[in-house]
Amino acid sequence: MSTPPMYGNIVPLDRETHKKLRLKGDVSAIEKASKLNSMFLATVEFAEACKEYPIVFVRVGEPPAEGGKQAVAPLAVLGLKPESNLFIKDGKWTANYAPAYLRRYPFLMAHIDNEGNMALCVDVEWAGLSETEGTQLFAEDGQPTEFLLNAKNFVENFEREADRTRAACNELVELGLLQDMRFESSNEAGEKVDVEGFLTVDEKKLAELDDATIVRLHRNGLLALLEMHRVSMGNMSRLAGLTLNAKA
Repeated sequence: MSTPPMYGNIVPLDRETHKKLRLKGDVSAIEKASKLNSMFLATVEFAEACKEYPIVFVRVGEPPAEGGKQAVAPLAVLGLKPESNLFIKDGKWTANYAPAYLRRYPFLMAHIDNEGNMALCVDVEWAGLSETEGTQLFAEDGQPTEFLLNAKNFVENFEREADRTRAACNELVELGLLQDMRFESSNEAGEKVDVEGFLTVDEKKLAELDDATIVRLHRNGLLALLEMHRVSMGNMSRLAGLTLNAKA
């Protein structure tokens, strides 16, 4: 089982092993994201996220075999330097919208075998878990509490949206609509910030699509997603300003 960013020791929840486990309401998960300069974003989140963050794409997974195309995934950019999250201050998330990736912590659905089976898991290393205080995950009879059922519903929905996001990204890759980007900014003192390694929409290739493809992308929502992605890139200059001011 691979360990995604933010998470430590992920284990499947078990009604016997974790029958006393509780979640403390006074411990925030936000600090777990303090060194993440980007975070996975599902396409359903673009409408809200584009108001706050640059939305970019990155190559993911193993490099493809000869002639293959590497998968991509969308990210909300949180900072322009390694281990820099500009949206956390004094232990609070400063943006109006927090990605679902953050809000699902410390839970997630994860593959538990080679058969593709998934289970609700929890990061047992998190300080917000306790056996003596907080909200119970399991009732005395071993059944999940309403709190845990709600958490399970949330992460299951997250996985469904992640699957839809992968399908959307695969179509963008097949159409060749993404290209490598480079962003540079500087302040009056001559300090610079350079960003590369991300992918953005290739405006030229998008404009060259035939009418039938454009209609299909409009109807399946991909054109709207690309427009939200393009709008979001205006936030890159704002992050550059915050980065350069932090260095001053």
